[in-house]
Amino acid sequence: MNHILLIDDDDKVSEMLTEYLTSEGFRITSALNAHEGEVAISNGSFDAVILDVMLPDMNGLEVLRRIRNTSSVPVIMLTARGDDVDRVIGLEMGADDYLAKPYYPRELLARLRARLRREPRNDQAKADHLATGELTLSILHREVSWSGVPFELTATEFNMLATLMRAEKVVVNKDDLSMIVLGRRREQYDRSIDVHAGHLRRKLAAATSDHMEIETVRGIGYRLKLRP
Repeated sequence: MNHILLIDDDDKVSEMLTEYLTSEGFRITSALNAHEGEVAISNGSFDAVILDVMLPDMNGLEVLRRIRNTSSVPVIMLTARGDDVDRVIGLEMGADDYLAKPYYPRELLARLRARLRREPRNDQAKADHLATGELTLSILHREVSWSGVPFELTATEFNMLATLMRAEKVVVNKDDLSMIVLGRRREQYDRSIDVHAGHLRRKLAAATSDHMEIETVRGIGYRLKLRP
């Protein structure tokens, strides 16, 4: 049973979502503010976090920043409809996906299940170890390193890197990346994949001293490139 942390200050919405997601087979811990959410994270282990941007005691983006300081747990942000700034900032800070309010609980369920499907399964053991030059990645252990030195990625960044490593020198188009990494079709003007790729590019450059590059193939997608 997947354990989900729901951080939303609307007690009626939280109660409704808890009942709905519980009926779908999830275990839910509910927090009505940022403080309760942080206490829950420090005292428990979660498979995913559903995080509202608008909280009474702290901006949800700050909560996301604090989560990312210690954990790569998948985070789905809930934002006000039309608030593109919060969505882009959230993705830049490491959110794995977002959903605009108001939303249908069934859509949130679909996003949540898609996100959890991106996590490793036991039958992936045969394809566990990936390597490109000095870059190595273990699917089951969720570890990535350069020349034996590990570095941190969010869950979405990790899965994107694994996808690009499997493709080797082949370009992976954005539509395929959206389905594989986010578990959903890429919508028109949706820049989620671009934002995640940009974040991954910066982390790879820092960890590999610019020896590994996420190359943009204009109008198509991305590929991993080893530089001398």
